Amino acid sequence: MKITIDEQIIEVEPGTTVLQAARMIGGPSVPPTMCYYSKLEDCGGKCRCCLVEVTKGSERDPRPMPKLQPSCVTAVQDGMEVLSANSPRALAARKAVTEFLLINHPLDCPVCDQAGECDLQDLAMTNDNFASRFREQKVTFPNEDIGPYISLNKNRCILCYRCVKLAEQLTPERVQGVLYRGDHAEISTYITNAIDNEFSGNMIDVCPVGALTDRTFRFQSRVWFTKKFDAHRDCPHCSGKVVLWMFGNEVQRVTAPKDQFKEVEHYICNECRFDHKRKEDWVIEGPHRFGNYSVLNINKNELVNPAEVVIDTDKLTLEGRDKDRKKISMKHVPLPHENEEIDSMVNYEQDSEK
Repeated sequence: MKITIDEQIIEVEPGTTVLQAARMIGGPSVPPTMCYYSKLEDCGGKCRCCLVEVTKGSERDPRPMPKLQPSCVTAVQDGMEVLSANSPRALAARKAVTEFLLINHPLDCPVCDQAGECDLQDLAMTNDNFASRFREQKVTFPNEDIGPYISLNKNRCILCYRCVKLAEQLTPERVQGVLYRGDHAEISTYITNAIDNEFSGNMIDVCPVGALTDRTFRFQSRVWFTKKFDAHRDCPHCSGKVVLWMFGNEVQRVTAPKDQFKEVEHYICNECRFDHKRKEDWVIEGPHRFGNYSVLNINKNELVNPAEVVIDTDKLTLEGRDKDRKKISMKHVPLPHENEEIDSMVNYEQDSEK
């Protein structure tokens, strides 16, 4: 069957959703998602970030759908015509959904470990001239200890259900879920320190915001100060294929590899994620290629040049001196004297200080 999305025609198999068809086309026609995860069953239709306008239902029934439809759970019909990036209605609705998600979400990006790779941060950046109209007090929750490896911040949770679905389908026993209803709903466990299964760390990777973060990496560094390398090891529990986030010779954290839509390709065990943080434990394949547009890779989408794993570092590197840019991730950024515009800005700042 054929579907037209933003005047682009594509042929898909029966049972394909509008979102999957848009991802086959690619580009700006792909709606944003916060709850949908193609690797998880029965996942999607909760956040309403992927709304599209169906201007033609099908060849048999060409009437347009009066309401915007969530593309992640809307099946393709033969002859369907959809507007995504070309629909003012859909774009306005996505902006409204973003505002709704940020109503109770704390604006603590400067201290959040998810900063730079947060789906909600990327979504908010796509909304031009965004301003919240919410003036009431935000809903807050007390901190809870759910396990030795995962830090839960329920104030940042947007109730996407990804972690719940992953625990149901990947781990033998699910111990966390959604408690209460309505505006009192929250992700939690009935028993403190209860999440301890061997694949629980994958909940960190599927979380689109900073609600679930790595305790072993907490407050250690910013993701844009590290370099990502594809690596693998022989692991009896999982595929052993990971991404190493390194600063110099130090492996600061280990995550599962993700595709261009920031979805995990291979789930990894907690042993690979938390217990092997030495460079010698891994066979490093090379630098990791960045995916789609995000806050993290806004200037690094073309990072395909070979990069050395061993980088000389010292304590003063962390102070951000100009002469240390060769020792960290900014070594490919031109120095001030190599760029006339930057050079003039530096001279202007120096004259102002004098």
